[in-house]
Amino acid sequence: MLVLSRHRDESIMIGDDVVITIVDIRGDKVRLGIEAPQDIPVHRQEVY
Repeated sequence: MLVLSRHRDESIMIGDDVVITIVDIRGDKVRLGIEAPQDIPVHRQEVY
């Protein structure tokens, strides 16, 4: 597993089409913004 550290408003690129941005950090919760083409499914693991 690759582990990366990011601050609020910083992003991670996955391939050429997926961008994950740290939107907010409050206590032990992190809010993520995910930009991906519609043909790439995005699911939360606990729901999937």
